[in-house]
Amino acid sequence: MNGAGAARWVLWRMVRRPLHMVLRLGLALLTAAALAVQFDRGLERPEFSAANFLSFFTVQSNIIGVLVLVALALTARRARSRTFESVRGAAVLYLVITGIVFALLLSGVQADLQLTIPWVDTVLHRVMPVAMLADWLIDPPRHRLSRRVVLPWLAFPVAWSAYTLVRGPVVDWYPYPFIDVRVHGYDGVLALGGVLLIGMALAGLLVHELGTRMRARSALAS
Repeated sequence: MNGAGAARWVLWRMVRRPLHMVLRLGLALLTAAALAVQFDRGLERPEFSAANFLSFFTVQSNIIGVLVLVALALTARRARSRTFESVRGAAVLYLVITGIVFALLLSGVQADLQLTIPWVDTVLHRVMPVAMLADWLIDPPRHRLSRRVVLPWLAFPVAWSAYTLVRGPVVDWYPYPFIDVRVHGYDGVLALGGVLLIGMALAGLLVHELGTRMRARSALAS
């Protein structure tokens, strides 16, 4: 690397941290605002339920994403523990799942999902999934994570599914059509759930592998 190249590299290293912090906080603020605006819009409807709103996987995954982005912005890279990076990887996976499932199964039914504001829908289902994955690639995990970490990553989607199936008959409401046992029956829901779980596991392995490769590439470039 020549002198000019070295100088540019040093300058980039100097500005990267504050720039990344601003972008992360900005995205967290945008997403929090999207959630708050949609919640406020929901309050205008007499049938709106705060508990139902908070029971959407989309809402929960975006809340987790916001918390992780704020933690990333306020925590120096050298201070990130293995557990920190594992939780971050889980957040990335949940947002990736949100984006993929929405694109494949839910696009066009935004009104049923209580997402009637176009820019909110875009932020929660498109911007956040892409941005979280991009952040994972641009600033890969500090620690090498074992592939076994994917298994605990899947605990939250499984727990969410169990919660939804238990709560659904009690309140006579399900957040998504594909998990509505009134329509598909338990056999149909569990069969599709098994397929989705396999897809989530594969997505988790992909997120893990991408983070591992980008971490190795970043180490070589340093």
